[in-house]
Amino acid sequence: QVQLVESGGGLVQAGDSLRLSCAVSGPTLSTEIMGWFRQAPGNDREFVAGVTWDDASTYYANSVKGRFTVSRDNAKNTVYLQMTSLKPEDTAIYYCAADIKRYRSGYSVKYWGQGTQVTVSS
Repeated sequence: QVQLVESGGGLVQAGDSLRLSCAVSGPTLSTEIMGWFRQAPGNDREFVAGVTWDDASTYYANSVKGRFTVSRDNAKNTVYLQMTSLKPEDTAIYYCAADIKRYRSGYSVKYWGQGTQVTVSS
């Protein structure tokens, strides 16, 4: 059983930066995608960014490209999301996700973290 524990959320102002961390425990495959989703009030949960354990290939939603960077530290079993130039519309609960599968129609996720709140004030 994979367990994910997020940290690093908080309240920031527009234009600020924030880094989220996700500590991963349990069995993971080197080829699987780890990453982040977010859910704002009244919205569906949406994909933000993903990274593979082995070759660190990365994937981003168009809304965060150029502002967010996803990375992983295999030695620490930790996935990060560095967020810069934050906007009020980035306000959401951010969820760490493991064993992400990408499909033409969307994504599936096998494991979720508990979520961490990110609030960006204008």
